Amino acid sequence: MRTIALQAVFRGPAGFLPDHSVGRHPDWRLLDLGRGLEESFLQRIDPDRFVKLVQPLLCSKDVTGLCSTLQENWSKQDILCLLQGKHCDARKVAALALGLLGDVHCVDALAEQLSDPDPIVNQMAEHALWSIWFRSGTPKANCEIKKGLDVLSGRKFDCAVRHFSRAIEHAPNFAEAYNQRAIAHYLKEEYEESAQDCRATVTLMPCHFGAWAGLGHCYAHMNRHQEAISSYERALEINPHLTCVRDAVLELKSGA
Repeated sequence: MRTIALQAVFRGPAGFLPDHSVGRHPDWRLLDLGRGLEESFLQRIDPDRFVKLVQPLLCSKDVTGLCSTLQENWSKQDILCLLQGKHCDARKVAALALGLLGDVHCVDALAEQLSDPDPIVNQMAEHALWSIWFRSGTPKANCEIKKGLDVLSGRKFDCAVRHFSRAIEHAPNFAEAYNQRAIAHYLKEEYEESAQDCRATVTLMPCHFGAWAGLGHCYAHMNRHQEAISSYERALEINPHLTCVRDAVLELKSGA
């Protein structure tokens, strides 16, 4: 089995833990817009204007300025509309923006973009999903996740499990806390415990392709090959660009 590559899918991109506050905006669908306000709204979410305003901030890597500009000009609903629109560059920028400012309510729309025909869009959507998943707990839970990741990178697996368990205590519905604890158990070769946490992750976050891939990897180590294949195929249904997972399915089906 391709252990290193599969672990990377399970774990998510290293160091991807932005922590920006999310602004509150009214749902535009609830507003009774007159003709003039409606025209203003359509202008506000014009995709060319969106890209034009954001591009200089991307070039200068001004994350603070980018977040401020996004919050001042567009609601999360606006950005979701751009994510699902026909303008390719706007979809790229919208995915990046949701990675900075989005929350769990944006996850399903981002998961749909994992199948976008443009490779940059689906890559940005994947990064946005990991970013949202990592910060979707309470402040105390997010802090425990950060501590757990720090010790996990030093291969202090028992300590990592304790931090991730504390994160779960602070936020019982924090899917990524279960996923990270699954990784720690997996690295300890505790495959049943890891699989249990993977199942908890996908119960809370059904589109978590990383946990589905991790569950498949655990089943493969337990010689439960059909269950491994089913889990891997579920990961691929969500994110079809997981080459190492696709290879693992072929390997299992061939009996290698």
